[in-house]
Amino acid sequence: MKVAVIGGTGLIGSQVVRDLNAAGHEAVPHSQSTGVDVISGQGLDGAVAGADVVVNLTNSPTFDEASLAFFQTSMDSLLGAARKGGVGHFVILSIVGADQVPELDYYRAKVLQENILAAGPIPYSIVRATQFMEFMAAVLSWTADADTVRLPATPIQPIAAADVAAAVAEVAVGSPLGGIRNIAGPEILPLDELGRITLSRKGDHRTVVTDPTAGMFAVVKGDVLTDRDARLAPTHYADWLS
Repeated sequence: MKVAVIGGTGLIGSQVVRDLNAAGHEAVPHSQSTGVDVISGQGLDGAVAGADVVVNLTNSPTFDEASLAFFQTSMDSLLGAARKGGVGHFVILSIVGADQVPELDYYRAKVLQENILAAGPIPYSIVRATQFMEFMAAVLSWTADADTVRLPATPIQPIAAADVAAAVAEVAVGSPLGGIRNIAGPEILPLDELGRITLSRKGDHRTVVTDPTAGMFAVVKGDVLTDRDARLAPTHYADWLS
């Protein structure tokens, strides 16, 4: 199959391209660096021309309210180009539990993206993933100082980016789901405990302080960012750290 991977040079996209090509498909990465702009529409028609599948892995440059406009405009542009190009399957990557955290602008924006796709003219699939293991360093930095890192005990089910990419690639070359597939890491851990594990493995002697008001995940209620019934990926966090 020919697959146009929009956002195909990023963390997930580059691995999706690699996995698809290794499996014998023709996956072509597109991004601003290749002359494709999902906001202005520049290069989109050419990027999706002749593609059987479009995988959209572009991301908003901000996580605030402006992310809503990014996903509205980018999805309108991409769906229009895909429709003109006769694309038969459109895939996006979203977040497990995104619809359960309306307090976060970015999560509301991802739900908007899902809804635009579901209401659009092209058979579709939505892959929802739990939090990426690769993002833990950033999460730690949000509420850290020289001696401590403050984190809430929000349940997290971390998944490796490589496992996310493999799942997206599998969905891309399958029949459109017409709905959502949840994927998740193999274990659920409180975020503060993940912080302690991370610092310990890195030889970082700062103390993790459990603080229910600290950082972005403080607004998350209960275990909505986890899914015990999701398709579980093989990589454990401790192994990924190694």
